[in-house]
Amino acid sequence: MVCTNNADILIREPDAEYRVKTGAYLTSHLLADFRTCPLLYFRKREKLIPDEDRPAYLLGRAGHSLILEGREAYNHEYATGGPINPSTGKTYGPTSQKYREWAEKQNKSILTPEQAHMVERLYEAVRSHEIASMLLAHGQAEGVVRTGYCGVPCQSRIDFFSPEHGLIDLKTCDHLSWFEADARRYGYAYQLAFYRALLTLHLNEPDIPVHIIAIEKAEPFRCGVWKLTGGCLDCARRENEAAIERLKACEASGIWTTGYEDVRLFDAA
Repeated sequence: MVCTNNADILIREPDAEYRVKTGAYLTSHLLADFRTCPLLYFRKREKLIPDEDRPAYLLGRAGHSLILEGREAYNHEYATGGPINPSTGKTYGPTSQKYREWAEKQNKSILTPEQAHMVERLYEAVRSHEIASMLLAHGQAEGVVRTGYCGVPCQSRIDFFSPEHGLIDLKTCDHLSWFEADARRYGYAYQLAFYRALLTLHLNEPDIPVHIIAIEKAEPFRCGVWKLTGGCLDCARRENEAAIERLKACEASGIWTTGYEDVRLFDAA
């Protein structure tokens, strides 16, 4: 149980401002890159590898906005639709001059009708799930925490923090039946253990509960809730902290390895 009675305890900051500070602060994603390959971490931190912004990322941000921050915030940040072609009664295509002129005037991120429909289905999936909607009933969405961790300045943008239910992370997936395999593949436990460690330092509050809400991106748009065990989070925290110590050693030496410098043995049937 989180003891604080103040839901708005994290920094309120636009996403663009948060991203500008990436590199000056260690994030869970940069630490994941380091665990994979120290050289990859270094090149991303130094902006030698450009950030990608795929259509799936736009959809994910829009879904987070509506589900976690609400309709007003979503409408402020995203627009859909476009001018109607009188000869067809349909919206002008996205490559047309009229559509581009309309999009430029919106000063918002533009969603296609298909993307907007998907966001609405994700929203309904969460709101119709009794436990998921209860977890998100009261708290702060998209709050930022910054603190020193293992002697390194770190930051995280938390999907949702509830004084009653702790840290809640929102994920989408292709098939809910395989979500636990996806969670292992993408290292969600390491990500959330990092978030939890920063929150623990920031709030001076041990044993913060951690939940994941996952939603399918296809029919029937099932929604599920997982609570991460203390053992799982503690194991991931120890591995994160060991990785941070290796990162500090790389910083001191200036040597960024790939992890494949030595000959490896391969013995397969």
